[in-house]
Amino acid sequence: MRKSSLILFLLFVIPLSACRETSGEPMSTAVEPITFELTKTPIPTSPVITRTQSTPVIKQSPMPTSTSSSQHVTLMAVGDIMLGRSIADLILNEGYQAPFAFTADTLSSADVTIGNLECPISNRGKAAQKNYLFRAPLAAAKSLSYAGFDILSLSNNHILDYGQEGLTDTITALESENIPVVGAGLDANQAYAPQFIEHNGLKLAFLSYVDVPTTDFDYLSWEAGDERPGIAWAHADRVQEGVQFAKEEADIVIVLLHNGYEFWQKVSDRQQEIAKLAIDSGASLVIGSHPHVLQRIEAYKDGLIAYSMGNFVFDNFLFPPNYSAILSVELSPEGVESYELIQVVVQLNGVPQIMPYTIKE
Repeated sequence: MRKSSLILFLLFVIPLSACRETSGEPMSTAVEPITFELTKTPIPTSPVITRTQSTPVIKQSPMPTSTSSSQHVTLMAVGDIMLGRSIADLILNEGYQAPFAFTADTLSSADVTIGNLECPISNRGKAAQKNYLFRAPLAAAKSLSYAGFDILSLSNNHILDYGQEGLTDTITALESENIPVVGAGLDANQAYAPQFIEHNGLKLAFLSYVDVPTTDFDYLSWEAGDERPGIAWAHADRVQEGVQFAKEEADIVIVLLHNGYEFWQKVSDRQQEIAKLAIDSGASLVIGSHPHVLQRIEAYKDGLIAYSMGNFVFDNFLFPPNYSAILSVELSPEGVESYELIQVVVQLNGVPQIMPYTIKE
């Protein structure tokens, strides 16, 4: 397992738009190199963040002693992965490896790697009547396999941008690359069902739910039904029952939530409510997405909550570089032992690169 020391950092660059095309005069891409102080964060001690104008620093306690020599799993998690628009062109013109050219080695080094797929993989389907529509080419499934993803969440506000056909094509495409999905399915049973992965004698259960605002579009209409493909919605009873069931079958339960407000650094009350409900119900780890920016990480009771992992692959943000991270978590039968954040910068073309990073003209 990797033992490199890294820092918990919260560098937020709020773009003017995550979902609109850029226009106007070209921007300079030159930036100064950025230096980070590196360290490692124990669990369950709750981190205290002190922020300065330059580099955020985390105050912490010494690392705890490991409880087992064999039943350990290194899990890596990233935020939103959107493989449409200019990234689709990149895949088709430069090859399926292009979106993850700088990160595949790191992601593949984990025992288990997960993320949120923020688009359907399809070449058909009827466009939804909403403002922003994303769709990736069929080759994108191979991109995700190349990057090392072991499971992907589909419970978000874009997976049905091209209807049920787009969703079913996505599931089929990922199945062809042996990547299971969670949080969406051909009916409610599939959408709400956990996925299980066993590694090093540790059985992990994964659940995923969406809970985005519905002011601009009726995303609740996308919820899976008895005979209707769709997504898993974060109803409190569904989350509680799902986690409790999964905990009976697995050593560790990981819940992925797609909620919060776009571009908000502050964690909403609703995010806290659902995440803490998941921990109270038996989950050890909650990983959030949707706000497009990093939000705080909180040790809550015996669990860990990363409220938003921001973007991982996402184009057309107006302020490069866009700071993000890969969350690396050490798991044991007791739960989360420790976590690290690997600094990432998302370039204007949407491709992430591990820090330290310098853009050259």
